[in-house]
Amino acid sequence: MTDPAHSDSIRCQDLSFGYGKELVFDSFSHSFCPGVTLIKGYSGCGKSTLLKLVAGYLVAQKGKVFLPDPWGAPCKKFQREGLGFVFQQLNLLPLATLESNLAIVSSLAGISSRVSKERMTKLFGSLGLMELRKRKPSALSGGQQQRAAVARALIKHPQILLLDEPTSGLDEVNTKVIKDLIMTSLPKDCICIVSSHDQRLEEISDEIVDFNIRLPVEGPFQQMA
Repeated sequence: MTDPAHSDSIRCQDLSFGYGKELVFDSFSHSFCPGVTLIKGYSGCGKSTLLKLVAGYLVAQKGKVFLPDPWGAPCKKFQREGLGFVFQQLNLLPLATLESNLAIVSSLAGISSRVSKERMTKLFGSLGLMELRKRKPSALSGGQQQRAAVARALIKHPQILLLDEPTSGLDEVNTKVIKDLIMTSLPKDCICIVSSHDQRLEEISDEIVDFNIRLPVEGPFQQMA
């Protein structure tokens, strides 16, 4: 039998978690493979909670999360170096420019200044943020902040990318920019899990997990394979 802690997938094994007396998960198990997995479902069904459990920002009351090598399990080093996370609240540093927001993340991940600048230039160009890189988040529109948060998550070339409602409230133009970036800029073998109720993201998904029914269904790319 293969050791679940040594594989190329994220394995959630019998996860149980609740807030107070409200149980969100009860023995949830699923494996997330490289590619894009979309988690869809009604508000409060546990989409965001699952992302935080995978990231290690929350700890399951029962069960385990197994991460691919070299991590094995969520830890601080993984959060600094191997994880890209876009929160619903975005969490951009308000007193730092976009450039500084990305540079700080790069530095914490141990990325050299030269490599950081190269990646930053490419990301800002792809996201239409080059002219705004010296601005602080408060000087940007909601769509521009959303794009900046995605850029910050991707600059590490993360092994695992978790996006919580990355297109929430965005128009078609901003949504297309983010979709295109996900499709073209994911590092090789990256596991990308997207929590969203936005049907526009279904077309870029390799797999869809519907929390409304708690059963995985095939995404468009799987059906074409």
